[in-house]
This record gives sequence, C-alpha cells and structure tokens, in this order.
Amino acid sequence: MIIDLPSTTTSHVNAKLVELRERGGAVALGRVLTLVIAADDDDKLEEAIEAANEASREHPSRVIVVAKGSKTAAPRIDGQIRVGGDAGASEVIVLRLYGPLANQGQSAVVPLLLPDAPIVTWWPGEGPKAPADDPLGQLAQRRITDSAAEKNPVKALTTRAKSYVEGDTDLAWTRLTNWRAQLVSALDLPPYEKVVGATVTGEADSPSTELLAGWLAEYLNAPVKRVKSSSAQGIISVTLDRESGPVELHRPDGRVGTLTQPGQPTRRISLARRNNQDCLIEELRRLDPDEVYEASLHGLGKIGGPVAKPAKAAPKKKAAAK
Repeated sequence: MIIDLPSTTTSHVNAKLVELRERGGAVALGRVLTLVIAADDDDKLEEAIEAANEASREHPSRVIVVAKGSKTAAPRIDGQIRVGGDAGASEVIVLRLYGPLANQGQSAVVPLLLPDAPIVTWWPGEGPKAPADDPLGQLAQRRITDSAAEKNPVKALTTRAKSYVEGDTDLAWTRLTNWRAQLVSALDLPPYEKVVGATVTGEADSPSTELLAGWLAEYLNAPVKRVKSSSAQGIISVTLDRESGPVELHRPDGRVGTLTQPGQPTRRISLARRNNQDCLIEELRRLDPDEVYEASLHGLGKIGGPVAKPAKAAPKKKAAAK
C-alpha cells in the first residue's frame, strides 16, 4: 500500500503512521534499526528502496528516504508512506524536500526516527566526501557509501580514506567478501609458505580492485602491484607469489573464477559480482566499526612498486668423490 502526502509536514506523516499502526497496516514493534537513504536521482531512489525492502526481511527496519527536489521551488515537503507488500518487512517513508528545505534533511528525519534504535545512513549514489561530517551522517552509528557509483570512483575512495571515521564503510569493500574468503582459504592449504609479492589486476576505475590490493598490502607485509586493465569489469585476477609457485585466482567473465596453486587441483569457483541488495544485507549485520576495512584503506598507500620474485633454492652441491 502506498499513501501519498503532498505538501505535508513531519507531524502529519507521524500521525498517519500512528493511524496505520492502529488499523493494523503497519507495526513499529520488532524494528531493529532505522535506515536513512539519501538519494537524489529517481532511478537510484527506486533501486535503493527495492534493495532496502529485500534487506528488511533479514533486518526489519524503518526506512526513511530523503530526496532533494528543486532548490528554486517554494518550500514544501512531499511525503509518501509505503507499507505491506510495497515495503517488504519494513515501513518506508519517502520525503522530497523542495526550496530552502532541500538542505534540511536532518531536521526532517529526526522526528521520524524510532526511539532507542540504531541508525544507519546509506548514500546509494554520490555521497559526501566526509560522511561523518554530513548532517545525515552525524545521526548514524554506521555510514554506508558506494564509491563505484561516483563519477570518479577511485578518487572518491581515496578522498574518503583521508576522512575515515569509525563507522564508515563502502559497498565497494563489501563486494570483496567472496574474493577475500577464497584467497584466505587458498593460503590455508599446503604448502604453508610466506607470500613474497602479489599482483592485483582489474578495471582502471574499480574501487574494489584498489581495496583488495590495499588489503593484501596491509596484511601480507609484501610488495603489491596494481595492474589496470580494460579487458573486463571489476576485479579480474589476483596472483600471490610463493617459493613453490604462485596462487592464482582468475575471473575473466565476472561470474566464475579459476583457482590454481601448486600441489592442488584446479578449482572453478562462483565469483559473480554481488548486487547492492546482498551487500546491504551484509553491512546491516554489524553496527560496530569495521577495523579490517580501515586497515585496507591504510594499505592503499602501500600499493605500487615492483613485486619481489620468489627466491629459488640454491642447487645442492654434489659430494666430492672419495
């Protein structure tokens, strides 16, 4: 059910929510958090609401969408409430702010927050350079951006690395979960050797590729080379050099990866690119700071330079004839 409330106020929206609750159309009980979505583009807005609706089946929440209308229009708020089949396991409140109110998203959101529930703010499109300093970001314990949605993804990621505050995260990082899991699992198999260098290949403007290289540079304590390619989208391959031979995870088509390493059979692994819905569900599972993400941002500064080649064992000397 979708209820439009043109030229409304937050008090009127709240009153309508109470009315719907009393009629049994929506309940606030069991909501585990408030998800605030800041989206200006209409296409991004609907995609974000759909992703939030699916995520709410695992994380029942109140979703508040803040969209900026024309700043030259007369000041007004156009509201919309979505419940039931149009809101998954949540209740969705859409606020379009016009005129001088366009920059007053925080003031419009505060009266609609659930009491004693944690707050997560998500920018599905272009986000602020410093999420923690943004008015909507100041409300939240967790702040989710998406560098891949920016005009210059890698530059946006680098900028946010400089302004990082505990609670910040990025969907470009969440898209790496399966890659990191496969690489860690591969290193858990014999031979148990130190990685002396790594090469990460991916699309030139892929922030996920940058973060994967940063993660390896931070935790392997070895040279990591970032190779840019235009042959495929996102991450293409990772090579970890060891004395006995390289561990290679190659995904040329964006769907299936091939893992090869010495002494082990070649394996085909599902490595399909993750959508926003899956990434959002994963991010909403935790409200504490992501220390590994923070370390990977720090590792961005360690990327580059030649990769050390594995040292070859010296040939054994033949015993002298007696």
